[in-house]
Amino acid sequence: MNPALKMFLIIAGSIFTATGLIGVFVPILPTTPFLLLAAACYLRSSDRMYNWLLTNRIFGRYLKNYLEKKGIPMGVKIFTLLLLWSTILLSAFVFVDILWVRVMLMIIAIGVSVHLVMIRTYRGPPPGS
Repeated sequence: MNPALKMFLIIAGSIFTATGLIGVFVPILPTTPFLLLAAACYLRSSDRMYNWLLTNRIFGRYLKNYLEKKGIPMGVKIFTLLLLWSTILLSAFVFVDILWVRVMLMIIAIGVSVHLVMIRTYRGPPPGS
């Protein structure tokens, strides 16, 4: 592979990983698509970075289960939905005065909620086993 392309993919993967990390705390910013983009960049450029991402203690199990179509644990779904809706409602009704922005926030929250509920619920071994 061209060294410049390899470096570009590693940098892009790192930016996507950082954006995914921010998305954990900012509900409107999705985590999973950015982590999947990071995985794709690392897969094509660096085995070491790809393996790091899939074995990372923060993202690893979640991302690996998602890639293997095992699903998302129920606790993660509930936490995500609670954080999503509390942030959206707070933003829409405390910080936003424009009706169309409120409506757009509600549409985004509904779309993300439907997507999250439709993902298979992972019922694997309990953590630590």
